[in-house]
Amino acid sequence: MEFSLEVLTLAVRDVDYHPRDGFRVVQVTPPGSACSIQFGDGLTDAAPGSARANYLVVADLAAAHGELVARGIKVSDIRHKSPVDTWDGAFAPGVDPERRSYASMADFADPDGNTWTLQEISRS
Repeated sequence: MEFSLEVLTLAVRDVDYHPRDGFRVVQVTPPGSACSIQFGDGLTDAAPGSARANYLVVADLAAAHGELVARGIKVSDIRHKSPVDTWDGAFAPGVDPERRSYASMADFADPDGNTWTLQEISRS
């Protein structure tokens, strides 16, 4: 499953690289993404878990949702904007029946409490 992300720096409690006191970092690039995510201590003065509403773009939300759940991640139910064309903030359950870009989403939080929204965007 490919996840695309533009830019993000997160403060977290535990990371892998610690060359000196006050600086720890791990950098990961989601498969298929042209952008990396840096997790660490000393990268930002933000509190761990304070990043909200970070978006990960997926081509197939149902498949991404299933993969995360299979890995033990608690993910919200999938929902879609309703009505999409004149959206007023309401949602209906499941993926958008027409699989329109930006219409379907689900949310989860990482172990530090940063929140993430998976959003389906068609690349065709």
